[in-house]
Amino acid sequence: MVGRNDPCPCGSGKKYKKCCETKESISIEEVQTEEVERILQAFYDEYPERKDIPEFAELVQTWSNSLKQYLEHEMIEAIVLDEFFFHHRPDIWTGYLERLQKKMVRPSILKVIEQWSEPRIFVGAVVEVEEDYMTVTHILTKETIQLRRESDKPVSVGANMYCFILPDGTLKENHYLAVSSLIFFPVDQQEVFVNFTKQYEAQSELSASAFLKENGTSFWSLLGENGYEGGEYTHFEANVLQVAIEFLQENNRDYVKLLEVVEDYLVEQQPKARKEVAIAAGAIRFGQENGLFEPVVMTIKEIAEWFNVSPSSLNKYYNDLNIYYARVNEAK
Repeated sequence: MVGRNDPCPCGSGKKYKKCCETKESISIEEVQTEEVERILQAFYDEYPERKDIPEFAELVQTWSNSLKQYLEHEMIEAIVLDEFFFHHRPDIWTGYLERLQKKMVRPSILKVIEQWSEPRIFVGAVVEVEEDYMTVTHILTKETIQLRRESDKPVSVGANMYCFILPDGTLKENHYLAVSSLIFFPVDQQEVFVNFTKQYEAQSELSASAFLKENGTSFWSLLGENGYEGGEYTHFEANVLQVAIEFLQENNRDYVKLLEVVEDYLVEQQPKARKEVAIAAGAIRFGQENGLFEPVVMTIKEIAEWFNVSPSSLNKYYNDLNIYYARVNEAK
């Protein structure tokens, strides 16, 4: 008999409990979750219809006039799509639900759809991260919910997030999913959220939902004015990655495998360093000694000199990355 902590017999390298044990019995909840995802995907596949495209394009243009100096057009379109469906043309969404209710047979799915009449915008801060859900608190109302994670990619506690939410189909209290785009913001944008909250608290006429609807473009403009360009990394984190890439490119080495680890490390651990090059230098030694790229014939001292940091600074982040990497592999 295979123990839950034993290597999985399938040869994946993961523990049995993290691999095939979960596949051997498909729960009703898992089937329902898949059905919910299919329903949401079908909506975005079918809408907006051709007759609604001009109205959607007009809204995109309005938002683009304010945000094009900060964000790529594709990101503006993605943001505006949910704004269009849930703030400007909710009849498209409710009409879709009405048609679904006539087709649906499974009572459990009907119960879910009955709770879906009003997707709502949620701008929050991540309080805690678990395997399948994260605890997030609304920045304006202080409401706390369990939001389903969309992937295994690390999420930083304290990071701010933005999405439209719906009950997740499990029928558990305060459990939600992101309707489409779940956007996380770099931690160096926190001041924007503090100031936006102060703006809300300075008025009393609008509810939180109405305030977010009324000030949609203003919210994104504040982020743009603060240097946000749609990326998931802080300027500091982006510089760490860029410097490491430059070193590997100069030495004709592939950087994909190393960056996968370093990106997750930066987001999850939020290392503090006076110079980003110290982390980059440590990452190069870490990647070289863990076989994440073909070795470069350089001593530790030479690597440190290339980055203009001390060997002790390099070794600090090399050791940090080794500890992080071992912990991640142990959890698999």
